[in-house]
Amino acid sequence: MFNFKTLSRALAVFLVASLNLAWAGTYSRLPDLPDPAVDPILKKEQEERKAAGGSIINLQLTTGHAPKIMIATVGLAKALRLDAQTPRYIREVAIIRTAGVVGSAYELNQHYALAQACHYPNDKIQAIQTWQTSALFDEKERAVLGYVEEMTHGGDVSDATFDQLAKFFNTQEIVEISLTISNYYGNGLLTKALRIKTESDGRVTYPGKC
Repeated sequence: MFNFKTLSRALAVFLVASLNLAWAGTYSRLPDLPDPAVDPILKKEQEERKAAGGSIINLQLTTGHAPKIMIATVGLAKALRLDAQTPRYIREVAIIRTAGVVGSAYELNQHYALAQACHYPNDKIQAIQTWQTSALFDEKERAVLGYVEEMTHGGDVSDATFDQLAKFFNTQEIVEISLTISNYYGNGLLTKALRIKTESDGRVTYPGKC
């Protein structure tokens, strides 16, 4: 017997699947931007990125659909990478653990490479996700990782955890670490929601200062 409701549902599922397929691009679930870039903001940012020794990565190729917003987020990333007082390896440790909590394969791929480029030991990089049971990390690194753990699991950082962090870092550094964690937590969610693909060709964002 003909069932109009069943047919309608099947047709709706097919249309949604077809729309998603039509939208899926090379580097995310959004359509690809024109290559080369035509938007002046994107063109300028890509030229500056190349001049700084970085590659044009899939994150910016995706968020470039909103150029003004994209350039604002790039500004924060550049400030953290170029102007922060906190040691670079500390921020990379925080980013890698944050990406691990969120489950962002994209950010892990980028920041494993950046940590290695800044000569952070590979055995420690590989142990960050299981830092609680690892003997590789010193008290300073463990203070940061403990802070990351509580901040990324609800944000209610205990006094004991905060006081341990404050033993090693001043107020500016604590703000830098906190902004790094919150920024990359959001980035991690974004990379998953938009299904931004990890670069398989070795492209890495601009390295900044180690």
